[in-house]
Amino acid sequence: MHDAHDAQTTFPWRRALLWAAAAIAVVALVLGTAVTVLRPSEGSPGVRPTPTAPSADTGERPADWSPHRPGIHITPGESWMNDPQKPFLLDGVWHYYYLYNADYPDGNGTAWYHATSTDLVHWQDEGVAIEKYANGLGDIWTGTAVVDAHGTAGFGAGAVIALVTQQVDGVQRQSLFFSRDSGYSFESYDGNPVMDNPGVADWRDPRVFWDEAAGRWVMALAEHDRIGFYTSPNLREWTYVSDFPTAGLGVLECPDLFPMSVNGDPDDVRWVLVAGANGAAEGMTTGTAYWVGQWDGERFTADGTGHQWLDHGPDYYAAVTWDDPRLDTGDRLASRYGIGWMNNWAYAGSLPGEDWHGGSDSLMRTISLRANGAGATLHSTPAPELDALAGEREALADAQVDAETAVEVDVPASGAYRLRLTASEAAGDTGELRVKVLTGDGTFATVGYDFAAGVAFVTRDADAVAEGMPEAYRDVRTARVAPVDGRVELDIVVDAASVEVFAGDGDVALTMATFGSAGERGLRIEGADGAVSVTDASLTPLRVAPVERTGRR
Repeated sequence: MHDAHDAQTTFPWRRALLWAAAAIAVVALVLGTAVTVLRPSEGSPGVRPTPTAPSADTGERPADWSPHRPGIHITPGESWMNDPQKPFLLDGVWHYYYLYNADYPDGNGTAWYHATSTDLVHWQDEGVAIEKYANGLGDIWTGTAVVDAHGTAGFGAGAVIALVTQQVDGVQRQSLFFSRDSGYSFESYDGNPVMDNPGVADWRDPRVFWDEAAGRWVMALAEHDRIGFYTSPNLREWTYVSDFPTAGLGVLECPDLFPMSVNGDPDDVRWVLVAGANGAAEGMTTGTAYWVGQWDGERFTADGTGHQWLDHGPDYYAAVTWDDPRLDTGDRLASRYGIGWMNNWAYAGSLPGEDWHGGSDSLMRTISLRANGAGATLHSTPAPELDALAGEREALADAQVDAETAVEVDVPASGAYRLRLTASEAAGDTGELRVKVLTGDGTFATVGYDFAAGVAFVTRDADAVAEGMPEAYRDVRTARVAPVDGRVELDIVVDAASVEVFAGDGDVALTMATFGSAGERGLRIEGADGAVSVTDASLTPLRVAPVERTGRR
């Protein structure tokens, strides 16, 4: 992605934020079902620690946490974070990076911050892996770290290579950094930049993968309103081969390109192109758009159904996806992990955070591709790794709710839980279901389903900070979800500062940051404009899992 100070000239639609937040520097966040606070571990940088088994989760919020500190999402210990970087697996350890500005709010520029995990649930803080402003080419933006198994780049088989965007004097270039210690520290390649700017203002966020069939590397690069594609034999020398133009989606960022099987059928494989985009022309906000089509090794061709949105909430941007290389080919094609930055440039610098800024990541998700008429659609559900934090699932009694009849539900003191329910129209009514996430002073956020309109929705116009936030924060966000036999399933994951909704068995996701007040929290299920039946409801408490800090050896 980018440094927010420089975005003032290249991203006009962000100017209001930039003037209000002064000169902030972007930073990316990533991975994480169960991580919370990340602080540097002790010891010499670049020395790989021995992976340790995670300790038992206490399930309780540490006493020194601020009320907005999430319990099951990654946040930095301090300063600013944003864009996640695609994780990779090496010797049984997942490596994840995010953009980080240690100098926020007084200084600009982002570095790559590093965390590791053996289970995608418990995380070890590893500190900064790629320093900013260290090679004369600017700070470190979004890119891709890969394991160069064949040593194509010339740094040895198994070296970790990061291709990243750097910007200096307003010019964006692609640079190579290499690591010989499994990704714990990186050095700048003497031949940087490996891709000099051809005269394009917006030219960033390289997504890189190995094309086994062609025996070469492929890069997708965000180039203003299009995605450019390049190939390389060695990660150092790149050749342009094609591009994929778009219209009406603003400046594209953070592309991704990957194959997936439709309904898990290995004989029906499509390719998915993803990009951060601006949905304002469609009544949306910034988010993650995607196209389904075919990739012939040099060119992506969409299937003609147009772009779709991976998430319809206000806070799911700069998303990355990845698979588990330990699985067989069929399973790798059938599903992927995904995670995004849970924030929005319309108000990113205004979110509350006493000890850190920039929001957090989303939940880690499982993404699959399912047939949808003549085309195919990505579906998102919470990754099964979330179950490692689950307490005892409590069944709730079936109920009929309306404007005068509501169900009050006790929630765990940690503020992290998962509510699952099925909603259906009561006889003769076309009502609206409202699930209110309550905080101590009576403020709340709402998740709902409107049977008359056929849409799921989220809104936080009545939460504790809405009154002082920009209009984009207070807008209601909706997504069309068709009932099945008159019923709609909702899977809602709540944390201290977020609500993530998965509707219709993953047909639609809506991600929303939301902020309450300190004090007791609650949950109310009610109806409006008629009666709604609520069945098969349950609430599962989720244990808080603070990051392990065993230190480096």
